[in-house]
Amino acid sequence: MLQINQMFSVQLSLGEQTWESEGSSIKKAQQAVANKALTESTLPKPVQKPPKSNVNSNPGSITPTVELNGLAMKRGEPAIYRPLDPKPFPNYRANYNFRGMYNQRYHCPMPKIFYVQLTVGNNEFFGEGKTRQAARHNAAMKALQALQNEPIPEKSPQNGESGKEMDDDKDANKSEISLVFEIALKRNMPVSFEVIKESGPPHMKSFVTRVSVGEFSAEGEGNSKKLSKKRAATTVLQELKKLPPLPVVEKPKLFFKKRPKTIVKVSTSL
Repeated sequence: MLQINQMFSVQLSLGEQTWESEGSSIKKAQQAVANKALTESTLPKPVQKPPKSNVNSNPGSITPTVELNGLAMKRGEPAIYRPLDPKPFPNYRANYNFRGMYNQRYHCPMPKIFYVQLTVGNNEFFGEGKTRQAARHNAAMKALQALQNEPIPEKSPQNGESGKEMDDDKDANKSEISLVFEIALKRNMPVSFEVIKESGPPHMKSFVTRVSVGEFSAEGEGNSKKLSKKRAATTVLQELKKLPPLPVVEKPKLFFKKRPKTIVKVSTSL
């Protein structure tokens, strides 16, 4: 039986020029006519784009956060990162237009952006990124650009001031809620957090939390229970820090009386 090879013909037009080519398949015919057009066309050829450079393509490269930690240690100023709340998205209202129902039901979700606040000494920087780590790298890069050419500050604090700065640095690494519980424990004050109000639609909730520490109380509002609790703790913390310092009580020394050694004689009978 005689088998006939089928051939396909494709025509390509660019502006006023036209090319034709054949192939054993449509794809091969398209490739052939495209190569012919690239060779014979008088139109300007597109510029080849350079490959995208990825900052983290080299696994051995130093990340901005690591480089900043080294610079911060030389300056004697710790680098402290704090995550920030994302910016609220605009309120979405459904448009009940049945002609565009497909787009309403299958709309693309908005990408989440993370924000970070970076503190290096008295300097503050803000970073953003698609991930929390990318936001930290972005903030660290801004800090490096600003501090690399700055002179290293001289260390000449007094003993009292240096001790106070060390306490402030320790407090900076603690959350506001932890500081409230710590102060309340030292002063034997009861602490309680209570969500007193919850309002808003499901996608834009608002919470109000009240904190009570002894005779002090404050309220905080946020789009989550955790955020409202944190803001309430921040407010009451300002009042607790105004309290006078606690008196230093020396612990009495404990004296232990030594027991006399008892010697037991064992008599051996023959």
